[in-house]
Amino acid sequence: MMYIEIDFSSDEALYMQLRNQIILGIATSRFHQGMSLPSVRQMAEEIGINMHTVNKAYNVLRQEGFVKIDRRHGTVIAVDENKVRALEEMKEELRVIIAKGSCKNISRKEVYALIDELYFEYSE
Repeated sequence: MMYIEIDFSSDEALYMQLRNQIILGIATSRFHQGMSLPSVRQMAEEIGINMHTVNKAYNVLRQEGFVKIDRRHGTVIAVDENKVRALEEMKEELRVIIAKGSCKNISRKEVYALIDELYFEYSE
């Protein structure tokens, strides 16, 4: 049994919540390289969502380089080794987040403190 928490009252799309939960699981080592995720059907039944929603989340994770989809083993955690690509994607996402913070007068020092706090959750 895989612990995935979906908030059905959230405005965030269910497939994105599932995607984010799996990424957080990888970052916190709950899910590790080579680990098989439940089948689309099993995951849908486990967390009470539609199979198409699970399939969409798995496909987004595959496109982003977090999993590979294998005919024999199903969906397997396979974190993309391309660090340069990952850094570029992170830069683009952070650009918008930092701009939003800047509009709300959040200082550079506050941003660094927040990043340190969050990064600490994923380090050893």
